[in-house]
Amino acid sequence: MQQASPTSSNYWAYKPESSPGSRQIQLWHFILELLQKEEYQGVIAWQGDYGEFVIKDPDEVARLWGIRKCKPHMNYDKLSRALRYYYNKRILHKTKGKRFTYKFNFSKVVLVNYPLLDMASSPFLQMGVGVGVGVGGSDYAKVKQKEERNVKAGVKGS
Repeated sequence: MQQASPTSSNYWAYKPESSPGSRQIQLWHFILELLQKEEYQGVIAWQGDYGEFVIKDPDEVARLWGIRKCKPHMNYDKLSRALRYYYNKRILHKTKGKRFTYKFNFSKVVLVNYPLLDMASSPFLQMGVGVGVGVGGSDYAKVKQKEERNVKAGVKGS
């Protein structure tokens, strides 16, 4: 079932169902996946402000990304070049004065189909911020309400 999302091309949808070895995943999706998995807290972790994260082990993040994309020669230089591409798209930006620290611009990222249970330990819910677009997650709530109405009405997709 495909999820509804804002129609504006200024939004970037995150769909966590991409599988290992999938060449479809984008780097920022992959980073969000690592950030939500406890076993990678020594490698990459949320820090500071809402959406801010630090890459604690850049070589390991690059190695993991290389495995995921089937590119064994991946290194942090190449990975950081890809991250810089996201600056113009306003998906994320580098945190000034902090080495290996970046911040997501969640007002441009739609978290579609994001498992709520995985978010239970995230800093977003702990800070009282809902899952979804920007502060409060109102777009996510609208999508979920529409999905629930469609399920009750027997409509597939949205």
